[in-house]
Amino acid sequence: MSITIKKFCSADREDWLALWEAYLVFYKATLPAEVGHKTWDRMLDPKGDIEGFKAVGDAGKMVGMVTYLYHGTTWSDRARCYLHDLFTLPETRGKGVGRSLINAVYDAAGADGAEAVYWLTQEFNYQGRILYDKVADRTPFIKYSHQL
Repeated sequence: MSITIKKFCSADREDWLALWEAYLVFYKATLPAEVGHKTWDRMLDPKGDIEGFKAVGDAGKMVGMVTYLYHGTTWSDRARCYLHDLFTLPETRGKGVGRSLINAVYDAAGADGAEAVYWLTQEFNYQGRILYDKVADRTPFIKYSHQL
């Protein structure tokens, strides 16, 4: 399988939304459709706070996506890059799509002067964690959250 990584363009909206919905199903999450539409708009807005890449496989089919954003930190004078969403079609897993998308974020973050790239995943994402253990260092941090 050949994989090409590209920035999103406006023509990708429907394909991205289909991947977004599959991503939500994978994580057993339900969000209003408006969240996906607004996320897309933020990615395509040149002044938006979210960026992303698509993975295109054979025959030009979108087979994966990643979103990321930058934020400041009190621990460095350089921004950190939060890899927010990563999803590949189930039939493409283990074929280098996820790794290619992560590397694209690494390259973009490095070019933009970021200090580090990091992300979170669900404990049950065993297949993803096999890849993540190869391309990054697992940290000892525990996530806490409070919904407002």
